[in-house]
Amino acid sequence: MKRKTVRRRSAFERITVLCALTVALFIFTALSFIVIRGLPYMSQVITSPEVRFATGLSLMTAFISTAICLLLGIPAAYALTRTRMRFHRVLTVVMELPLSIPNVMLGLSLLLMFASMPGKFLSAHGISFIYNVKGIVLAQLLVNMPFLIRITRTSFMNLDPRLETIAETLGAGSFKTFLLIMLPMAKNGVIGGAIVAWSRALGEFGATLMFVGATRMKTETLPTSIYLNMATGDIGPAMACAMIILLISGLSLVISGFFNSKPVNGGGERQ
Repeated sequence: MKRKTVRRRSAFERITVLCALTVALFIFTALSFIVIRGLPYMSQVITSPEVRFATGLSLMTAFISTAICLLLGIPAAYALTRTRMRFHRVLTVVMELPLSIPNVMLGLSLLLMFASMPGKFLSAHGISFIYNVKGIVLAQLLVNMPFLIRITRTSFMNLDPRLETIAETLGAGSFKTFLLIMLPMAKNGVIGGAIVAWSRALGEFGATLMFVGATRMKTETLPTSIYLNMATGDIGPAMACAMIILLISGLSLVISGFFNSKPVNGGGERQ
């Protein structure tokens, strides 16, 4: 009878495992304090009008901004990977630049843009974004669009480009090929990216605070509610909002991981 041989981990592998455990323990310990302190205040989710308002506004704006992200981001990601266009690298850098910029700075850029002549023109015709709920959607859009584009772009890059060639040979146009072949095959990445974008929109704070401010029961999202209530010493509502964000973020991450774990056919980016 053959005995199974168990390969011993090398010293380097043991170090990497130790690093992984250390990081996981650090994150778990930090977040566990939100759970410990937040559980007694979960009843305020139902009883507090402020928490209900912040939750409803966060969910509504997150859904709207994510829908716009999908509407614009999927074609943009497809263009970056599957079409020939000039200044490809420049466009890629511009689209993904917000990934490396602080959210507060992104909010400042929106504030300056809409405080200029074009913004004043729109405001004069009843389209106002500064200190308005519409501005929350715009801030979430600027922050989350690059994430969705990057994730979707990676999904399109992993598809076999020969599929498009075969479809074109059979007489399918570019739109039909995209809609019936490329998009369904990249759906796992697209859905995963949409979930990440929605979850991030739910917790967006820096750009929103700079662009629309923090007004109770008007522009008060869940992160804004945490900020306002902690500033005034109202721990209960702040902890309730923190628990909501933590629960939704955790669930979103699990769902996103389920879709992103499914493999797609190998491929490459069309140059």
